[in-house]
Amino acid sequence: MQRAVPIVAVLAIAACSSNTGANSLPSGGGNIGTYAPVAGRQISLPASSFHPVCTGSRINQAQCDVLAGPAVEPAIGGITQPEILQAYNLKPTGGKGQIVAIVDAYDNPDAASDLAAYRSYFGIPAATFTKYNQTGQTSNYPAGNTGWGLEEDLDIEMVSVSCPLCTIYLVEANSNGSNDLSAAEAEAVKLGATVVSNSYDGGGMVQSDFSQKGITYVASAGDGAYGINYPASYDTVVSVGGTVLITAKGKRGYSEVIWPDSGAGCSTQPKPSWQKDPGCKNRTANDVSAVASNVAEYDTYGHSGWFTVAGTSVSSPLIGGFFGEAGNSTKQDGGQNLWGKKAQKHLYPVLTGSDGSCGGSYLCTAGTKQYGNYSGPGGWGSPNGDKAF
Repeated sequence: MQRAVPIVAVLAIAACSSNTGANSLPSGGGNIGTYAPVAGRQISLPASSFHPVCTGSRINQAQCDVLAGPAVEPAIGGITQPEILQAYNLKPTGGKGQIVAIVDAYDNPDAASDLAAYRSYFGIPAATFTKYNQTGQTSNYPAGNTGWGLEEDLDIEMVSVSCPLCTIYLVEANSNGSNDLSAAEAEAVKLGATVVSNSYDGGGMVQSDFSQKGITYVASAGDGAYGINYPASYDTVVSVGGTVLITAKGKRGYSEVIWPDSGAGCSTQPKPSWQKDPGCKNRTANDVSAVASNVAEYDTYGHSGWFTVAGTSVSSPLIGGFFGEAGNSTKQDGGQNLWGKKAQKHLYPVLTGSDGSCGGSYLCTAGTKQYGNYSGPGGWGSPNGDKAF
């Protein structure tokens, strides 16, 4: 599949070394300092720039959806917190007291310090953050894993962007097996979270683990292009697709196209009554989308600083933060509200791009107008402020 080549603004301060292999990541050589945009500088990142860090079977287990990007000059070579806020018309002031939980597998021992560094760099106040194991302890964490650790840092950093005042819980499952992830899912709710974000996809899961009333479950749509996996395919889960942000003229300053590797489409799950689209007899995904390519992350667990990432594991926690920011998470019912006209008025339609070949259908292609502004990979669009949530 040929990826579109995006152009993004480069905002950064210090140099990185090169990516040296499929399982290694570029390192940031600079110190965390004052955020200082470099005006007018741009780069293009080709498809080969990104590689998955969680590989392996998805039979009765899940894999994280983050893709690691290249070393770039300067150290932050991706879309940054100020750009995301501008692109999505968000001036976050809500979310205080709202608990957004991230469920991932294995341990990242540097999660708290990496989160503090990311927030400090962009002038975000210190986080209210706690890391738990899958039984709710703040000790006895699972074995470390740098691939999932990269995912964990990304997730808590993206929630920090869209909801800096939210309380963030990171619940670490003992492994990426479906039973352990289910236990962590239940523990997140037991700990008081009303938003639970899941940046992974796989098999062996059951819907009851993602359907407790009064909880907003959010999941990444995957990075394998057309097709949708669990848990995003459940109608009790907000399925989040991916886009590419491109700098543009106009008030917004950005346009968006479908990220070509975004998961989406016609699932094998029963169709909910609130979906009326004509091309899928089952649950249609996605519900909403957000940036999933060329985003800046800070991670020091087995790595050394700033680099770019991609994947719908960017967009999922970012949207989770929007729900926390809006303070309406207990009144959601999966993606149902996003399929209503009231919410759609507050989304930017994504009308260009595709995530595969499905005969020109809206299920994989944006802008067909076969079902309003809807497309599988883009959902009903990306956030325009927080009123859709």
